[in-house]
Amino acid sequence: MANVGIVIVSHSAKVAEGAADMVRQMVGDQVPLAFAGGNADGGLGTDVGAIMAAIEAAWSDAGVAILVDLGGAETNSEMAVELLDEDRRGRVAVCNAPIVEGAVIAAAEASGGSPLAVVKQVAEELSPQ
Repeated sequence: MANVGIVIVSHSAKVAEGAADMVRQMVGDQVPLAFAGGNADGGLGTDVGAIMAAIEAAWSDAGVAILVDLGGAETNSEMAVELLDEDRRGRVAVCNAPIVEGAVIAAAEASGGSPLAVVKQVAEELSPQ
């Protein structure tokens, strides 16, 4: 059985890479994991094409949970999801959760075989109410 994949999207390439590295060190490699950070010119921002590539890299038939840092990352992640093939769109969820803590807890939950809805719920429980 496939585990839910995790994608980390940050305005900073270093933050995205660092969060992904932390997930790998804490959860291991049982979960497909990818990240996208920075804009196409290497500065701060996000890039829809890079997010789509990260979704593809972390793709799992169980789905993909995306963790984002700021509003623009969320908007561009939602746009990337809309550009996916119709049969894949429903298996990708953008989580409203802290990027580092959310990614770690989502990956830990995914590593146990939980479905996408549970992975998303557990990550979002970390958000301030």
